Amino acid sequence: MKKLSLLIIMVLVATGVTMAQGLTYKGGADVLGAHNGYGRGCVMCHAPHSGSLGNGVAVTKDPQNGMYALWGQDLTPLYGQTFSFSGDGTSRYSVTLPASGSLTSAHDANTVILFCLSCHDGVLTKVGMMQGQTVETLPIVGGTAPTLLAKAAPSGGTAYNNDHPVGQNAIVSCGGQYNWDCTGGGNTTTPIQMNGPASKVFLTHYLGSFWNSSGNPLATIGTTVNAVTCTTCHDQHSMTVYANNIASNFNTMFFIRGRYEPSTNGNTVAQFCRNCHGGESNEMHGLMNVPTI
Repeated sequence: MKKLSLLIIMVLVATGVTMAQGLTYKGGADVLGAHNGYGRGCVMCHAPHSGSLGNGVAVTKDPQNGMYALWGQDLTPLYGQTFSFSGDGTSRYSVTLPASGSLTSAHDANTVILFCLSCHDGVLTKVGMMQGQTVETLPIVGGTAPTLLAKAAPSGGTAYNNDHPVGQNAIVSCGGQYNWDCTGGGNTTTPIQMNGPASKVFLTHYLGSFWNSSGNPLATIGTTVNAVTCTTCHDQHSMTVYANNIASNFNTMFFIRGRYEPSTNGNTVAQFCRNCHGGESNEMHGLMNVPTI
């Protein structure tokens, strides 16, 4: 009996140690969430030594291997590839990824797309440890969403025909009847405002907006500074919490860069989309006092 009791105690202790070594910490889950890579952490994407070779890629012919952002994924299958994103079926939302040896900055919009797809393409690129589905359950409807985007290609279409446009042609329009006044976009002192005679500050109603950011969320491609890239909508380093210069405790999910809390009769998801799509906002329809819930 004493031996059995001792065995039970040992099992409980071992279980406690195992739980302590899991992914939950003081204050909740680690902010990296799924990008913590089952405990691999930052090195899943950023290899501190030897680029993708340091992450176990046996052979690479990349002359800039790991030179920008210490990128630790193999980029060679994607160099120079052209993808067509959701749109009218023409080259309107076409993106050509940088060619081998042509990278000049980790912050160029097309380079950001290249980096993200090195993990999230799933057809041309090595899948690695990814499971292909979100670790978060889709709210309200249930289930999960695909994270290997090319594998989710529409029948008869190209790999990204069903994905939000990014790149040099996916611009956020400023001015005009149905768009925001982007004069202060990304500025910590001048918020985005609505055009028209009844001009209202959008952020009065959506304090969790990415326009309330310390840096412009839009992308730079040459002299174009109002294009969309992956990190316009997603903060790859924070899966569950969004912080801006107003607060640091906005709830989010799916690495969304803004307050994003899908709930029955809630509108935070719609408000997030209205960061760019001003024409579809409450304000543009004359409703000036609708709260974000």
